[in-house]
Amino acid sequence: MAPDANGKIARVLPALEREIGPPEGNVPGDPVGQIVGTILSQNTTDTNSHRAREQLRQSFPTWSEVRDAPREDIVSAIRSAGLAETKASTIQNVLNALPAPDGEPSLAELDDMDDEAATAHLVAFNGVGVKTAACVLVFALGRDICPVDTHVHRVANRLGIVETKARDRTYAALKSVIPAGKAYTAHVLLVRFGRRVCRARNPLCHACPVFDDCALDDRHEYAALHTERGNA
Repeated sequence: MAPDANGKIARVLPALEREIGPPEGNVPGDPVGQIVGTILSQNTTDTNSHRAREQLRQSFPTWSEVRDAPREDIVSAIRSAGLAETKASTIQNVLNALPAPDGEPSLAELDDMDDEAATAHLVAFNGVGVKTAACVLVFALGRDICPVDTHVHRVANRLGIVETKARDRTYAALKSVIPAGKAYTAHVLLVRFGRRVCRARNPLCHACPVFDDCALDDRHEYAALHTERGNA
């Protein structure tokens, strides 16, 4: 854990919520749909992955139909998400591995597992990593978990909340830092902040509401750069 990590997260989350606004409520949904949606979202934009999921569901209304369809038909339906061959293979492999007591692939067994057991169960499927498992747990089951994508990983490290190189380590470190009941809020706020302000390239440090808590070495230079441009 980074020094003062608990103090920083206690200051940062309220500041981001004041600046960005509170996240909309999290309504748990279909865990199978969530795992498919998260696979589609890998290495693409939200717009492209949403388009791919909509096309997939229009072409194949049930997950059993997705599971049993010819691979090339799935590839065609999800092409907008990119890496369509790989994603189609992963999706069908996962669906084939799921129990289907009523003919439809199901993840109902997750309801009886704690977070650690559910995560281990999900990552056992080929192509499912920790981030995908965490998304299923928080967005489909309402668990108190903060998935770590590129934005969460970058922002948490820049702010000095964690000091990690890999996203999985960031995920593990944040578990002991984020206050109970705040993981979903933390995820949404850090993602939105990372997209809007704390960007990977050319961060907008002059507009940062948590500038004083930031550990980025170049934050003063970035802030001055944008201030000079604004005054030009």
